[in-house]
Amino acid sequence: MPAHAMQQTANKRPTTGRIVVRWVLVALMAAFIFFMSSRTAGELGTGFLAQIKLALNNAIYSTLGIAGDPMSTVAHFCEYVVLGALLVNALRSHMPLSRALVVALACASLYGVSDEIHQLFVKGRYCDVRDWITDTLGASLGVVLARLWFNSRR
Repeated sequence: MPAHAMQQTANKRPTTGRIVVRWVLVALMAAFIFFMSSRTAGELGTGFLAQIKLALNNAIYSTLGIAGDPMSTVAHFCEYVVLGALLVNALRSHMPLSRALVVALACASLYGVSDEIHQLFVKGRYCDVRDWITDTLGASLGVVLARLWFNSRR
């Protein structure tokens, strides 16, 4: 390998500090998901956030005719989009991107399973396989978006 090619490869390796930051972001997102799963809609349903949620639920109802709490599904999906992308970003420090994509999706999906099991122990919450499917679909989008991002930067 020519010297300039070796230097370029060496420059692309992330520093230890960047790797730590990537994993801290994953841990923070996982903690946020855990925190949100530890709360019922009633506990989160006060103040400014309650007003936003009510406005979004009303917009979804008036646009799509879906009643109930569609924001819960949207929230699950969005949380896992972020988790999937963050996992890809962290894992690519340790393996090729192609493998990081698969491992990230598997880890996010398994975290979704653990999240649903966790909800069995939270009063007012329950385990729902549809939420896990939503989580996995969200993580899939996050993984795809991460792949598109990293491929566009090459």
